[in-house]
Amino acid sequence: MDRKLLNVIILLVAVLVVFVLIAWIGGMLNDSLSLQTTGTKRFLAAGIGLVVVFLIYLFTRSSGAWEVGTREVVYMAIGAALYAILSWLFNGTVFAVPSASQVALRPAIAIPMFFGYAFGPTVGFFTGAVGNMFGDALTGFGLSPQWSIGNGLIGLIAGMAILIGDKKKSLNTALIVSAVLAALGTVMFLLNRDVTNEFWFDPYGEPVSLLAGISLVIGFVLVVVVRLAFGKSVDIAAAVTWSMLGNIIGIGLAALSDIYVNGYSLTVAVVGEFLPAAGPNLIFAAILVPILVAAYAAVQRQTGR
Repeated sequence: MDRKLLNVIILLVAVLVVFVLIAWIGGMLNDSLSLQTTGTKRFLAAGIGLVVVFLIYLFTRSSGAWEVGTREVVYMAIGAALYAILSWLFNGTVFAVPSASQVALRPAIAIPMFFGYAFGPTVGFFTGAVGNMFGDALTGFGLSPQWSIGNGLIGLIAGMAILIGDKKKSLNTALIVSAVLAALGTVMFLLNRDVTNEFWFDPYGEPVSLLAGISLVIGFVLVVVVRLAFGKSVDIAAAVTWSMLGNIIGIGLAALSDIYVNGYSLTVAVVGEFLPAAGPNLIFAAILVPILVAAYAAVQRQTGR
């Protein structure tokens, strides 16, 4: 078997094993981490996400970006640990976002985005998926394996820029796809303003706010501004643009999975979950990813790498 293929399979199996262990141990230590009746559905949805990752690999396997060595494993561990700790620090009621489920402001989302762009799709995927699962366990509000896979896809797609030789040409494609998806989600919100918030501590809240509903558009505009402002820096423009696309696709698939897992309608999944989660993520991406990429480039120059 091809070594690259074997490494990717081992990576995906390792992520699944970590998920099962966290769910098993967490359920014994904290009742709120027990998956109960939806456990099978959550892991089935997560498994479909892993298949999606494998298919992405198959279509792009000729790229050396899928190599997994000691360096990548170290970055995976560092990235996942950072994301887990920072997610735990921010994923609380103080930073909760009005939504159809437990959504919080997560500036830490910039971690899998940066690690994916800087070190490749495998590192980005592991950082987002495992880091989010551990972060949820530390927070103690509940585990959502399918949402952790969605976070992994954010890091993976951010790393897709490495797979494309001409970064400048790829930016327009990523930007157009992101614009279309953001527009569709926002239009659905404007047509369905009656979707209510359902905090875990307040299940009968007010309708999703206008700010949450248009936050994805705000984030998109910020990304465009960053791209124009750093037009001469292909790395920053590519990092923030591909991170945007990863955020929209990753969170979008996670939200849509709750149609199956939780029995939500398409409207609730998009307006009540996707927009309140993906919008703030994108705003943080536009602000923090350029800072991380610029800082990393400065370190590389100083070390001569």
